Amino acid sequence: MSDKIHLARLKKAGINFEVIIVPDGAVDFKEGRLSDVSSALENDEVFFDAKKGKVASSQELEKAFNTSDSLEVAKIIIMKGELQLTSEHRNAAREQKKKLLINMIHMNVVDPRTKLPHPVTRIEAALEQGKISIDYNKGVEEQFDTIISKLRPIIPISIEKRVIVVKIPSLYAGKSFSFVKSNSKVLGDEWAGDGSYIAKVEMPAGFYPTFLDKINAMTHGDVEVRDV
Repeated sequence: MSDKIHLARLKKAGINFEVIIVPDGAVDFKEGRLSDVSSALENDEVFFDAKKGKVASSQELEKAFNTSDSLEVAKIIIMKGELQLTSEHRNAAREQKKKLLINMIHMNVVDPRTKLPHPVTRIEAALEQGKISIDYNKGVEEQFDTIISKLRPIIPISIEKRVIVVKIPSLYAGKSFSFVKSNSKVLGDEWAGDGSYIAKVEMPAGFYPTFLDKINAMTHGDVEVRDV
């Protein structure tokens, strides 16, 4: 077996378990951007020592993980274990995580003076100014609150929700329906007698401009949006 294989490793009950990973796929799976674990694996075997080809038996997996399903075990190893990546892959993963966190701040936070989201460049500058480091071993959601608390002394921050009613004419309702459902919290909706779709929805205030731009593009501006 090649020395260049990439592994995910987890110690369980004092024993090392390993799976051979596709680096980009494993990072995407760990970060929640990929749902199919098989796309993160070179094969579905679980090893004690992958380079020596020492495979863990079904009985050994059951004892350590309470399941003999190797794909289920692989999920646990990737999510809870250590990904052994090249420096190139580690740097790419870190840059991706930084972008995700900055985008999360941009979408969920507004400037209380203008009620508009802070531009990405302003958030990046504030992180640098405050020498605020990102924990690359944690998910972006886990450290969001911590990062926000560190940003507050540097830029004005308000985390607000915006509730609106959107009415989409029947001509565009079919293709816009799924966008509304997946990009907001629907508080109530109905189909009107003329076939138009009316929904009362909630979303992060920082996401509202993006939502408005996209729904206008999908309906060619033929949409009614009002605050509640």
